[in-house]
Amino acid sequence: MPIDKHDRASHFPKIEAKYGQPMKYWFEVMKDLTDKKYPEQIAYLKEEHGFSQAHANALVMYSRGSKSSRRFDDFAGFLEKHDAVKQKTVKKIFRVIQKEYPKLELVIAWNQPMLKSGKDYVFGVSVLKNHILIAPFNAKVLISMKKELDTYKVNKKTVQVPVDWKVEEKLLLKMILLNLKSLKK
Repeated sequence: MPIDKHDRASHFPKIEAKYGQPMKYWFEVMKDLTDKKYPEQIAYLKEEHGFSQAHANALVMYSRGSKSSRRFDDFAGFLEKHDAVKQKTVKKIFRVIQKEYPKLELVIAWNQPMLKSGKDYVFGVSVLKNHILIAPFNAKVLISMKKELDTYKVNKKTVQVPVDWKVEEKLLLKMILLNLKSLKK
């Protein structure tokens, strides 16, 4: 049976091997830290026991009752937690892209909706409180589209758009086209 990479317990064999104690020991350590905040628990494991961030996070989150890092099973599940305005904008973004590029696969990765071409991520969206981030997964795309993006806040790898964005179809489709072309090189 394959290991579910989202299952926090999948880290346990490596934690036992790397840090030399059975999980029973680590659960006892966590009991002593129950009154601490998340960052303090992480810092303690890293500083006192040499844990990596990933292993510390897996143990802390598991001990806090979060058995899986997966928050959503599908696109609809992702949308559920957002208000109607954000849902409408995100749906439109993906509808525009998938109409032109129907072979792109819509997946949930890093708890965000993403489009993939084969094994490569081509586009992603992250919804925040006051804006939405769109990401073509290629900083060169953002650089080459600097002129078209001059009215937006552009970060290293993302573009910030309003939650009620009047989706600019040509802009999105150019992002995807440039990204797909770069993958073929």
